[in-house]
Order: sequence, then structure tokens, then C-alpha cells
Amino acid sequence: MCKLMKSGKWIAKMHIDSYQFGKIVIDGTAYNSDCLILGDSVQVNWWRKQGHLLAVEDLQSVIAAKPSILVVGCGASRLMKISEDIGQVLREHGIELFTANTNKAVARFNELAEKGENVASALHLTC
Repeated sequence: MCKLMKSGKWIAKMHIDSYQFGKIVIDGTAYNSDCLILGDSVQVNWWRKQGHLLAVEDLQSVIAAKPSILVVGCGASRLMKISEDIGQVLREHGIELFTANTNKAVARFNELAEKGENVASALHLTC
């Protein structure tokens, strides 16, 4: 992990090295549970209150971190659903939302991080 100066703030630039069903490697460390990437930290064992439904209450730490963009990986087969109010709530906090299957989300996260964007990610690693 390295950091970039952007608009007078240091922005963490994490990198997702690889992803496969049930396993992700971030900056050389392997994880086998759903996780959040916020700034320069990885929060492991992230779980939603309603399992395969992502709700606003599951993203309170993301909202508090105030990224510009949240990249959500909805699982390998994109089975995790997004509640209808998430987009509106994130927009109210100035956070753009990108959702995709986890493979595409990993690629998008890395692309944005490489550009120095203030990006966070919520990743479901299985189904």
C-alpha cells in the first residue's frame, strides 16, 4: 500500500492482487471473508444484517469514511442484492455508487485506486 497526495489529503492506494470465489488477496494479505476496504484499512468478516441484501445500515462505516466512490462487489454470480434506497443515501453524502459482480468490482476498484481516486469497496466473496 502506498499513499498519494490529492487535494491536500493523503489518499490510501490499496491494491487487490487477486480474487477467486471465497478468497481475495489485498496488498499481499489473503482474506476468506467478505470485507470492506476503507482508506488504508481492510475490515474483514463484514456481514450484512440481512445476509444477501445490502442495506444502508450495512454501510455506516463507508458513509463515515466519506469516499468519493463506493465499489460494491455483489458476489461471483452477483447474488447479493442492493436495497433501493442505497443509491439515494449515498448521493446525499456525495458518494458515487458502482456495482458489479465481484470480478468486475475488483478491476474497477484497482483502476480507480491507480488513478488516485478516494475509493472504498464492499466486497462479497462468494455467490
